[in-house]
Amino acid sequence: MHEPRRSAEEQGVIHAPWERAFDRFLTPFEEFVHRQTTSGLLLMAMALLALVLANSAWAEAYRHLVHMPIGLTFGSWAIEKTLHHWVNDGLMALFFFLVGLELKREILVGELASPRQAILPIVAALGGMAMPALIYFALNPAGEAARGWGIPMATDIAFAIGALVLLAGRVPKALITFLVALAIVDDLGAVVVIALFYTDQLVLEALLAGAVLLALLVVCNLAGIRQPLPYFLLGALLWLALLKSGVHATLAGVLTAFTIPARPKFDPARFSAQVRELLARFDALHRPGQSIMTNDDLRATVQTLENGIHGVETPLQRLEHALHMPVAYVIIPVFALINAGIPVDLAGLGATLAHPVTLGVGLGLVLGKFIGIAGASWLALRFGLGQLPAGTRFSQIAGVALLGGIGFTMAIFIADLGFVAQPEYLLMAKTGIIFASLLAGVGGYLWLWLVSRQDQLRSHNASR
Repeated sequence: MHEPRRSAEEQGVIHAPWERAFDRFLTPFEEFVHRQTTSGLLLMAMALLALVLANSAWAEAYRHLVHMPIGLTFGSWAIEKTLHHWVNDGLMALFFFLVGLELKREILVGELASPRQAILPIVAALGGMAMPALIYFALNPAGEAARGWGIPMATDIAFAIGALVLLAGRVPKALITFLVALAIVDDLGAVVVIALFYTDQLVLEALLAGAVLLALLVVCNLAGIRQPLPYFLLGALLWLALLKSGVHATLAGVLTAFTIPARPKFDPARFSAQVRELLARFDALHRPGQSIMTNDDLRATVQTLENGIHGVETPLQRLEHALHMPVAYVIIPVFALINAGIPVDLAGLGATLAHPVTLGVGLGLVLGKFIGIAGASWLALRFGLGQLPAGTRFSQIAGVALLGGIGFTMAIFIADLGFVAQPEYLLMAKTGIIFASLLAGVGGYLWLWLVSRQDQLRSHNASR
């Protein structure tokens, strides 16, 4: 049989026997995975699964799984925690590491690098953190319940941006950029709140060890070490030190991220010259019909080219790109599966929703975020402290303010810290988070859809 004629793009491409079939299967899947909405949809699916498991015949098995003890032992040293704690204290450290990388990039070259661009999302985020906390504190001014004031301050970036991206054809891209910048500042605020107000009794020896490890991380940065391994090793030790110190261990992720180098080894001009030189050497060494496995010089040239590609990228960019997939599609969904399983008593649902903690969290997220973000943005614009993103209107900022009330991941995380010894309050807080996030997500989506619909009608009438 004759092989089918290859197109110009296929010339020189070597396929394994089943590779084309798998390429046809994987390509649409990969496109789906890379859509920004996918992580939000997966997060929602895991949260629903957790709710189903916690209210089904498997509820007892689910509780056993969540509280299953898992330990590590090295000689006389041992550490043992439940699966719930390993996820919240361990896996979420990688989530906070990614948050730290994103924060550093945004501050250096992103939406927070230019004061003129950064002022509006910063002011909006501050308003969106202060007002929910005030509403919660007004309903829970004293006692153990007051510890939950930080819960409604946080916005879930995956859910909020996922909801906005669903409207990508109807809203300007600058509005998505505004929400990203706002959510990044919101994350920074949540990190500060956790560090200052949700810290246990401090152990000074462990805290001093953490300070020394952080100093070593800074030394690695100043010494120009760009390989990630030293940072991960020192970051893991910093995590252990903070775990023992009383400061929440996940903050090690943010601190380590801020020490990751943000400067490449080669500038673009040097890289371009090196690539041209290496390609010329590659062409000179290539022997038609000879496998690269038998041509050591050719293989060495390819390896040098790969090293150059890594050298022109910053370590910060490489790590952020490498971690986005596992964090968005493994760590955050696992966090939702472990933490979102709340038992729902339909007979007592009315009393649960009327509880001051549930009301404080729910009203804080929906009403507080809306008033805080929209109100602070209006004041900033009124006094000339900022400017609307290109092509946007204030009514669209108000829609984003509603979406800011989606507080799933970080809000549940803070609830676990605040009510670790009050399971009843924790149940109320999680109930408020879930109901408020659903209401804010649907409300924000419908608001922006109606605003865009009105714009389309006006445009249509004007063109007639």
